Amino acid sequence: MSHAATPLGVSPDKTVLLVGGTGRTGQRVLCRLLERGVAVRAVVRSAGRLPPGVAGDPRLTVVEADLLALDDESLAAQVRGCEAVVSCLGHTISLRGVFGPPHDLVARATARLCGAIRDSRPAAPVKFILMSSVSVDHPGASGERRTAPERLLLRVLRRLVPPARDNQRAADFLHAAIGTEDPHVRWVVVRPDTLREGEVSAYSLHERPVSSLFRPDDTRMSNVADFMCDLATADGSWNEWAGRLPVIVDRN
Repeated sequence: MSHAATPLGVSPDKTVLLVGGTGRTGQRVLCRLLERGVAVRAVVRSAGRLPPGVAGDPRLTVVEADLLALDDESLAAQVRGCEAVVSCLGHTISLRGVFGPPHDLVARATARLCGAIRDSRPAAPVKFILMSSVSVDHPGASGERRTAPERLLLRVLRRLVPPARDNQRAADFLHAAIGTEDPHVRWVVVRPDTLREGEVSAYSLHERPVSSLFRPDDTRMSNVADFMCDLATADGSWNEWAGRLPVIVDRN
């Protein structure tokens, strides 16, 4: 499926909980949600790392906290009243960020956020939108078109590189523990290829990886942010991809 980015209008009472909003892609998600008129509740470890110009936006509520350190009651308070939860959490690209603790940041945050949503008993299912990676396999699909060398590489990465294992476990949790019929949580796992800088452009969405891990495609972070915002705010995008793991790549 191909997509050309266009702005969307949303109701002013829509609230999205954003975690990971100070990362490279997360900042773009935050700015784009605010541009669309969405109220954002952002849980961040350091408010000083928010993108310039957003701190005074009346639609933004900043909660300065370590997400994994919040107790169950505090976490439930953050998800309560939100129509969508967007997670751009990831491991910092540095030696310490890749190999240092917490090794299970994404998987543990995913499980805790989904648990908090369930505990809050929302009247309608809450959207859980997770940014992941094209290296993550669809837990319930056998047609990912991986070659034998690619499968070997992924096994090695998941054994030796904690973020690769963490991202896969988060997707596995959503598929196995939440499924597609949960009355309180519905999910999408967004799988970009090699992340690049750049403004929003045309991009395409696919059911499964379209390029070899050894010859990857490019995916602009702005395009990932645009698609994740579509999922959070547009019924058409959400209904098409709910319970799936779309791969997003730039169109040349």
